[in-house]
Formats: sequence, structure tokens, C-alpha cells
Amino acid sequence: ITTEQCRRFVGDGAKVLMERSLLAAGEKDLSRLEESLAVYRRIFDENCTYHVTPYQGIPELLQSLKEKGVLLAVLSNKPHEQAVKVVKEIFGERWFDYVSGQQEGIEKKPDPAGVIHIMETLKLTNEECLYVGDSEVDVRTGNNAGVRTIIVSWGFRTREELKEAGARTVIDSPLELLSYM
Repeated sequence: ITTEQCRRFVGDGAKVLMERSLLAAGEKDLSRLEESLAVYRRIFDENCTYHVTPYQGIPELLQSLKEKGVLLAVLSNKPHEQAVKVVKEIFGERWFDYVSGQQEGIEKKPDPAGVIHIMETLKLTNEECLYVGDSEVDVRTGNNAGVRTIIVSWGFRTREELKEAGARTVIDSPLELLSYM
């Protein structure tokens, strides 16, 4: 698949990524889905932080938020083990109070179960939660959870795609988020 196809295919978890990729590559019946998922999981686990760095301004944003006493969490559709691994390797353990990837018993985004799980774990109400994401899946997740939602323009989707998905607030730089706190 092309890089552009990959950018469009990500966001709904590994299984959906592989289904979309196989279909785009001509695999009509998805008969090799389980085989491809096993290969994907192995390769992704070995390389999930390869060339991964925080976007410019993110470390400064995290520092500012922690200085304000804000609890920070990550909700990802990556498998839970990889989500934890990525956050730990890229950011260490000082910034995030909780990390949740795709796991048994918690429906993946855009289902609100992950947001609700995090709010319960951190003892937060909907009014205290601000959901920040970078995709149409995140727009739906925040809306489904009934929390304030801010979408960033520097991820895998264009501003136009995010607006078409229903994003009400789209920001263009990390430190801009501070004005919504």
C-alpha cells in the first residue's frame, strides 16, 4: 500500500488497519488476515518506537500541564502493551498518570468505554476531562464520551478532514492547548 493509504487506514486499531491494507492490496476474502495480524504484531512490537519522536512543542506542553497539576492520560487503539511501551520509551514515566491501549473488556475508540475507564481510574468527571486527539475517530470518541474535545491539526488527518468529521475546535500548535485549560 502507499504511504497515503496507510495514513488513511490508521486510527481504528491493528485489525482494521490490516483489513484495509489487505483489501487495498487485492486480498478480497481476507483469508490471510490472522496470518498478517501475527506478522504485524511481531514487527510492530519490535519497531513501535522506530523514528518516533514527540511533535515539536509537546514536551513543553506536558511540562506546563504538569506544573498546573493536570492529570494526563493516553488512550490508544494500539494494543495495550505497545501503547505502554511507546509512551514509556518516548516520554519516560514522569508525564502520564495513566496509559490505556486496546485491551480485553474495554471497547476500542470511538466507543467511549476507554475514556470512561480512564475517568473512573483517575476519579474525574466529564466536566473535568478534556479529550485531545488527531483524527475523526477521536472526534467521535470525545463526543461519544460526552467530554470537551479538542482536535489537533498536526496528526494523520488534514484540518478539512477533521472539520468534515465534526471537529468543533481544531488547534494548530501544542501550546495553544493551554488557552483551553
